[in-house]
Amino acid sequence: MPTIHVIQADGSRRELDAPEGASVMQVATGAGMQGIVGECGGSAMCATCHVYVDDAWADRLPAPLATELEMLECTASERLPTSRLSCQIKMTAALDGIVLRLPATQQ
Repeated sequence: MPTIHVIQADGSRRELDAPEGASVMQVATGAGMQGIVGECGGSAMCATCHVYVDDAWADRLPAPLATELEMLECTASERLPTSRLSCQIKMTAALDGIVLRLPATQQ
């Protein structure tokens, strides 16, 4: 099962086991992780699951769709070049070990 490494805004770290095919947002909210809200339930209609993908992993993800790019314009925390919506990151074996940082706020 792939693992997600999450670094909270305060620097604390957490590892999450992720079934293949699940989104990072589903895994994080299912584990009760603070810092990922996911108000829209994963339909890329809000920006409350915003994450920063570690530079080493950013190029391994598929390019964001137009709907994701539009929502990334609405993030509460600064949008960076590696900003993504965690609801749009589907876990695969190739993403085992992905490192994500959470912004200071989602709302």
